[in-house]
Amino acid sequence: MAALTPSAVRRQIAGGSPDRVYLISGDDELEKSALAAEFADLVEEDLQAFNVERIHAGDWTSGERLLDGVGAIVAAARTLPMMSPRRIVTVLQAESLLAPKRESEAADRALEALGALLKQPEQQTTLVFVASSVDKRGRMYKLMQKHATTVECGVIEDQADAERWLRTRAAAGGAEIDPDAARLLVVRAGLDVRRLRAEVDRLLLYALGQKRITIEDARAVAGPAALLDDWAMTNAIEGARAGEALRQLALMLDAGVPPEKILGQLGWLVRAKFPQLAPSDVHRGIEAVFRTDQDIKRSAGDSRILLEQLVVELCARKARGPAAGAARGWRP
Repeated sequence: MAALTPSAVRRQIAGGSPDRVYLISGDDELEKSALAAEFADLVEEDLQAFNVERIHAGDWTSGERLLDGVGAIVAAARTLPMMSPRRIVTVLQAESLLAPKRESEAADRALEALGALLKQPEQQTTLVFVASSVDKRGRMYKLMQKHATTVECGVIEDQADAERWLRTRAAAGGAEIDPDAARLLVVRAGLDVRRLRAEVDRLLLYALGQKRITIEDARAVAGPAALLDDWAMTNAIEGARAGEALRQLALMLDAGVPPEKILGQLGWLVRAKFPQLAPSDVHRGIEAVFRTDQDIKRSAGDSRILLEQLVVELCARKARGPAAGAARGWRP
């Protein structure tokens, strides 16, 4: 079966077309819990009491308990929905099913019964297994991979996904976060889950007792913008990508990197890379770096603007290098 992201599964739920069996795993407990709970939306609210069932497998520590528990899962999954086209069965702490702590005849029988259910699931039942740690070497996990849709929580795809993740985490902390505030945190923290978690935890502490978190709150506690790569700016200049180079420059300045350090990187770039990239521009590049250094030291202008002008100038010079120039018929 397929491996889907949480966002893709949410699209399935919203479209009313879920798969029959899911295995949700990963280190992000809030994300797993929130995603598993959303399957209930497939059943009308008034009918959820009859058609949404949650089973806890955490105390199935012996073969006999495991056998009884799997029997309960099979019975719940094989039960026809009542006045609804679909039934939802969620098995929490399912790691005990995927890797039983004790081997026994009863445990083997339990796993055989579970395997039979996975191979022939009910058409009108969506069966959701939620596990924390998963032994991917075990035969039950391999069976899940073959017959279930696997979902890894804790991976953020894009900005919209990160904003939704922040809203979920804030709601778990008892607060609603404004869209603008969530957007600001994502811009600052990037798509790194650990950094996003640190940002929202700090924000919840700052806004303790508030029911709503505003963009003003986010601005008060948001950390510096994320730097994905300390050398991303120089790499962009090498590729003559002025827009990307300026964006990376802004990230560095917003993160508090001193202009002198940035200027040192640019000086290194001209000395070390331009002889191969644009030999005819080495002298002019060195002059541009020296001029900018002097202007910053004597406060001849805003250092951000001076550095932006230098970055654009270096990108333009690189674009006029011998290879690029020959392609356009240009000669120095």
